[in-house]
Amino acid sequence: MAELGLNEHHQNEVINYMRFARSKRGLRLKTVDSCFQDLKESRLVEETFTVDEVSEVLSGLQAVVYSEVESELINTAHTNVLLLRQLFSQAEKWYLKLQTDISELENRELLEQVAEFEKAEFTSSNKKPVIETMKPKLAPLNEGGSTELLNKEISRLQEENEKLRSRLKTIEMQATHALDEKSKLERALQDLQLDQGNQKDFIKAQDLNDLENTVAALKSEFQKTLNDKTENQKSLEENLATAKHDLLRVQEQLSMAEKELEKKFQQTAAYRNMKEILTKKNDQIKDLRRRLAKYEPED
Repeated sequence: MAELGLNEHHQNEVINYMRFARSKRGLRLKTVDSCFQDLKESRLVEETFTVDEVSEVLSGLQAVVYSEVESELINTAHTNVLLLRQLFSQAEKWYLKLQTDISELENRELLEQVAEFEKAEFTSSNKKPVIETMKPKLAPLNEGGSTELLNKEISRLQEENEKLRSRLKTIEMQATHALDEKSKLERALQDLQLDQGNQKDFIKAQDLNDLENTVAALKSEFQKTLNDKTENQKSLEENLATAKHDLLRVQEQLSMAEKELEKKFQQTAAYRNMKEILTKKNDQIKDLRRRLAKYEPED
């Protein structure tokens, strides 16, 4: 969105953190107020005080307020560290290296922009109360996007491949059983040929024809299953190849990003200053060598 230059999801996360910080700040201010109130009720019971008594009262109040403010500042720093830890942990899951610019934390223009954003956001929130809902804890990202979808598709194809293999085994068992039946019938037909002559020949031809039709049907189904298995195997290989290409593309993008970061670092003032210092040192060394060469005895 326009105010902070973030998308809607990230800006909502910023608003949630600001709401948390405002709540903590309000509690700490109430604690400071209670310090003064306790002082009024416990120490300011007389009408007149000496200089030493006033100094003692103020010193005690200073120590209490100092402790409260120091505790809040330390807690705020530790809270920010935990927030950065969550962001860095998510980035490391994707093998990313985030960088921060500490100098921007004292940029008055940006600080005023954040202050205006907070004022506008929470002023509008006061006009229209928002019921806060419990949000799930931040979960680290293991896999997501196209990689997760691709893994699911690969798992589905592998399961389908296992089913086809199981079906293939069943068909092979059926084919084996049919061949056994054919062998038994052939033996039975041979036995009948000895007893029935031409009638047996007719029965044999008819049975063999039926068996051949059965075997042909089984072969057709078996061939269809093999074709389906081959197509699924090709699809799986294509998906795996696509995954490899995606991985190589991501690696290339990471390499380009690292090169771009290195290029940006070389353009920074710190790098230029360091390079200028090294150049001066090299010039000084060369000058010293020339001077030493003048005093070395010639052979």
